[in-house]
Amino acid sequence: MEDGSKLEMKKRLLLDHLVKNGYLKDKRLFKAFLDVPLEDFIPNEFKNYLKIYEDMPNLFYYQNDNNYRTISAPHMISIMLQGLSLKENDDLLILGAKSGYIAALAHELAPKGRILILEANAEITRITTENIKKFNLADNIEVIVKNPLEGMPEKRPWQKILVTGAITQNRIHPLLRQLDPNKGVLYAPIGEDFIQIYTQILRMNEEFFGKRQLQVRFSPLMTQIELDELELITDLDEIEIIHDPEKVDENIGEVKDKINVKYASSLLEDLEFKFRPRFQSRQRDEIGSLLSNLEDILRIIKILKKEDDIGQCFECIENIEFQIENLNRSKGIEGLDVKKIQNFINQIRTYNIIRKDLSKSKPYDSDAIDKKIEIINKQMEKINNLQDYLKAQIRRLKNL
Repeated sequence: MEDGSKLEMKKRLLLDHLVKNGYLKDKRLFKAFLDVPLEDFIPNEFKNYLKIYEDMPNLFYYQNDNNYRTISAPHMISIMLQGLSLKENDDLLILGAKSGYIAALAHELAPKGRILILEANAEITRITTENIKKFNLADNIEVIVKNPLEGMPEKRPWQKILVTGAITQNRIHPLLRQLDPNKGVLYAPIGEDFIQIYTQILRMNEEFFGKRQLQVRFSPLMTQIELDELELITDLDEIEIIHDPEKVDENIGEVKDKINVKYASSLLEDLEFKFRPRFQSRQRDEIGSLLSNLEDILRIIKILKKEDDIGQCFECIENIEFQIENLNRSKGIEGLDVKKIQNFINQIRTYNIIRKDLSKSKPYDSDAIDKKIEIINKQMEKINNLQDYLKAQIRRLKNL
């Protein structure tokens, strides 16, 4: 078991990373991350101390390859909770338990409100309930076994609704009806198949204003097994959602911007990169952002090289692709070939898919074993090539 002081150090480093990269801007959430121990929300059999307080998802439930759950990566949790702009009296409905960790953090932001979690899986509900009781939060946070897609209309209005899994556009309609008409906010990854857009939707009386924020990849809110077992009752009446970022900013941005502007600068004061004075401020910021993202990818690659579980390898790859999106936003510094990095990742993913298919072979199939060894070696070669390229780019940028 990892020493508690080492975990605390990793937590501090993680928070520094989240602040430097612009994910963590709310001082209250910064303190909540410090106060709420992630490791206590993960059952012992799934605790991986190499991954705890890394910026990646943490497995907390596994039944089979098609039915497992993770606690979202810290950067994504930061985006979720800050996107809600929680006030201390807000009532919050969370769809998908995530082991109770997100709810515990949310309670730190809305200590006078009630939090209700809807979870379709009874075993996950049990795990989450035990976690909530462990931290004496049962008076503030309730967990119910229920189809999350239905929401909880009998307890509306909800000032805030957080959806923690992928959901299609038509499925959010019943949830929007449950929002507080006075500036209630829903935050959800909306979309089909593998790609969703995390969307912020504001309700003002009978009007709904949506702001699309970032592209994400989430597993569905419910597994297909659970969907088959539950009768879905949804209101499919058309609701007009106006994509008007200015309208959203005008109303919920008033609270959000106050937090961001006030707290982001104070947290960043001691964490910004130091560069040679011949660079202009914009150039320093640009190089600092590139270095940070490249070093984050390098850190995830080191974990990927040690990881044997194919499912976890896919999660590492997804986290690297998230960082590549950040690299794509960087402009003005020449010499970094982002497409080359993406090509490496595509090749690594392809070998991972082949490994997954080979894992279905009979355990004593010698041809399959030989093929698996060959594929793993090829995958490791690509990982090493990518690692070498990143190291070279980091050295180059530091010498500019």
